[in-house]
Amino acid sequence: MAQLHFVEYGPRKAQTPQSTLVFIGSIGSTVDMWLPQLDALSDVFRVIAVDHRGHGQSPVIEGSACIADLASDVQETIEKLGVDDYGVIGLSLGGAVAQYLAANDPKVTSAAFLCTAPKFGTPESWHERARTVRADSTAALADAVVGRWFSEGWVADNPASTAFYREMIATTPAEGYASCSEALADWDFADELPKISVPVLVLAGADDPSTPPEVLKGIGEAVSGESTYVEIKPGAHVPTIEAPQEVTDALRAHFTR
Repeated sequence: MAQLHFVEYGPRKAQTPQSTLVFIGSIGSTVDMWLPQLDALSDVFRVIAVDHRGHGQSPVIEGSACIADLASDVQETIEKLGVDDYGVIGLSLGGAVAQYLAANDPKVTSAAFLCTAPKFGTPESWHERARTVRADSTAALADAVVGRWFSEGWVADNPASTAFYREMIATTPAEGYASCSEALADWDFADELPKISVPVLVLAGADDPSTPPEVLKGIGEAVSGESTYVEIKPGAHVPTIEAPQEVTDALRAHFTR
């Protein structure tokens, strides 16, 4: 397990079991992926965002990892912050970790899965991505990843923000990105989704090429608890940045019901 870098805002005393929200981001991201939501939701929630191992300011752990390892990192980190019950919010890779936590951690009271899947592509595609970044650095993938994260129109209208997020990807340590790629290669949670009984929000980007809306709808249909589906239009793989108000509104509605 790894003690992860985190940021924390909002009231520390939880007023309800889900007054603490834990945010877990995409592969290649840092806590900055969540800035609009952290700003907006810290008015009434204690919000905590973490960097995956080998991402942002979290330590690099050599070798392969699995989703259970990444979930254990989150649990260790928030336990040291005195978190008891919490709501978990994950996007893409973070959504896989959030699925695992919602199914296995009794402290999770509610969950939101954004632009994620119970299985991502083929194992070989992720192993190939791991080999590429170990050989050539994460910068070799940055342009392609930005092209999946954001729609063409948003990129054209937001050159400075696009450059910022491209740099976020490009400066992710190669071993951190590769390790998380290998975690996704082995991820297949389809048969475990019925174990999730807490209320779930599933949120899709209408134009997401990586995890299209039908994948998110399938998650909502497979969990055993109550689920709500929201689709962001327009929106690609990272609507937290491209459509921050719509995402924040959906999260606030879900976690305040």
